[in-house]
Amino acid sequence: MIPKQLRTMATGAAVILGGIFTLNLVSSATIATLRLATEAKRRKVALPCRVCKGKGFYICRLCKGNATIQWSPLYDPVAINPCLCPTCDGNRVQRCLNCLGKGYD
Repeated sequence: MIPKQLRTMATGAAVILGGIFTLNLVSSATIATLRLATEAKRRKVALPCRVCKGKGFYICRLCKGNATIQWSPLYDPVAINPCLCPTCDGNRVQRCLNCLGKGYD
């Protein structure tokens, strides 16, 4: 049998933690909703990005769309190794740094 004082403390702690969790959940949902609403309004009136022409991505500038780069650890290379492009991770396109991939300024 659990003592009455311990049971009361456990119930109080559960109520407080439940309230904190509920407030956190409600505030997160509200912030997400507000963020979506502002983003939708901004998208309606914004001009398309001039760098990526509104697509949000462009061909990788390091590998020029080849997905690999020629790399050697030596200054005067004896052998050059093809390596996966570190900028696009082999996807051949990179996210626009001007609009952060949104497609508009």
